[in-house]
Amino acid sequence: MRFAYVLATVAALTGCDIGKITVNTTSKVLLRAQPSLQQEADYEMARQAIPGALKTVEGFWIVDPDNERLIKILTEGYCQYGTAFVEDDWEVAKFKKDIDAIEYHNNRSTKIFTRCLNYALKTLGGRWQKEIFHDDMSKVTKLIADTGKGKRFPLMFAGAALGSIINHNLTRIELIAYLPTVQAILERVVEIDTKKGAPANKAHAALPYVALGMIHTARGKAMGGDPDKGKAMFEMALKVTDNKFLLARTLMAYRVGLANNDRKFFHDQLKIVLETPPSVWPEQRLANEVAHRKARRYLSHEKDLFQ
Repeated sequence: MRFAYVLATVAALTGCDIGKITVNTTSKVLLRAQPSLQQEADYEMARQAIPGALKTVEGFWIVDPDNERLIKILTEGYCQYGTAFVEDDWEVAKFKKDIDAIEYHNNRSTKIFTRCLNYALKTLGGRWQKEIFHDDMSKVTKLIADTGKGKRFPLMFAGAALGSIINHNLTRIELIAYLPTVQAILERVVEIDTKKGAPANKAHAALPYVALGMIHTARGKAMGGDPDKGKAMFEMALKVTDNKFLLARTLMAYRVGLANNDRKFFHDQLKIVLETPPSVWPEQRLANEVAHRKARRYLSHEKDLFQ
């Protein structure tokens, strides 16, 4: 009887995909370990570590493409890698006015944020994959309205990723046409948070406000932008993070300062950033290190930006 049981057990295991079983267990550990990179204090160490970590996770995902934990890690990971590192190289090239480097990093940013978008769409489902780029905006609006709190995470990153793709392809009119979609997605995330409650992760609660702040400050008032509304969005991001999200203040200083040609605001806000230690928010230490890095860069170009 015992021998028959052993044979039955072996037969059952033979029919299982051992790789998927292993990945399923590993994905639980990876999700719990994810904060270690967000808490990293060494910018260069993170820059070198994250690509390998993402490709390792992506390898696990190839084995188990339906693993929601892996898709979640990859969605956030690619968007954060693009924002913290790829766009940093692009920004350096912009200040140097290195046309070839700007184009190279625009292309690379597009590819990285497209990965983030694609993973977000996997979680959002087939309807999103079919309708997000529909020519009829009323269908897109309904698609967004029909998406609730359960899809808040991929919805947020889909909006952020698409917005970043547009930002790196400003000469492509067909992509700029999707800017209203980005804004509608992010406003839906804010609506969900207002009605259903913001996520416990304060960085995730702040992200839609930061992204909306970027949209409203992309142009000055004379060109149809709304720097005041953008400032209010950045301030909301600071409010929900107890003023600990230094990247929100850095971007507010730069974007609102330039849009309003307000050098004092620009300088004073960046000074506050640099006077606040990145360790003020240990859970988001890397983001705060990025904020310091950007703040120093912007201040070093202050005279050129406000001639």
